[in-house]
Amino acid sequence: MQGSVIAQIEALQRMSVGELQAEWTRLYGEPSRSRHREYLLRRLCWRVQEIRLGGLGVAAKQRIAELAPASFVRARVPAEFQPPAEPGPAEQPPRTVRDPRLPSPGTVITRQYHGREIRVVVIEDGVEWDGRQFGSLSAVAKAVTGQKWNGRLFFGLTQRRRKS
Repeated sequence: MQGSVIAQIEALQRMSVGELQAEWTRLYGEPSRSRHREYLLRRLCWRVQEIRLGGLGVAAKQRIAELAPASFVRARVPAEFQPPAEPGPAEQPPRTVRDPRLPSPGTVITRQYHGREIRVVVIEDGVEWDGRQFGSLSAVAKAVTGQKWNGRLFFGLTQRRRKS
C-alpha cells in the first residue's frame, strides 16, 4: 500500500475480512487469530500510522513500563504444549463434591408428575432414578420433563420465593 496514511486507511475500510487478515500478515509478520472485522480494522489502522509516522514516543514507553507489572506477559500457550505431570500418589479419580443441600444417602424423594410417580433415591454421588445415576435433582427433573427445572423446586424440597 503506497500513498498517504488517510488513503491507506480508506483502502483498509473497503477490504473484506479475508483481505484484512492478509494485510495483517503482511504488516505484522504473523497470521491474525481474529476474524472480527472491527478489531482487525482498528489494529491495522494503528499499524499503518505507526509504520508511517512512528510509534509511541520514548516518554510514553517509559510511562507504560512504570505502570505495567514486569511479570505480566500475555501469551498464548501452543496447542501441542503438555504440562509435565505432577509427582504424587497413584492416580485417583477426581472426587465429586456432593451437594450439601441434598438429604442423606438412602433417602427416597417422590413426586407426582402427569399421573406418574417419580421416585428418586439419594446416593453418595448424586441421585438415582429409573435405574440411571444423575449428578443432581435438576438433571432428573430435566430428564422427566424435557425442560430445565430447579431440581429442589421440582421435588418440593424448597419453596418458590415470590416478590411482594
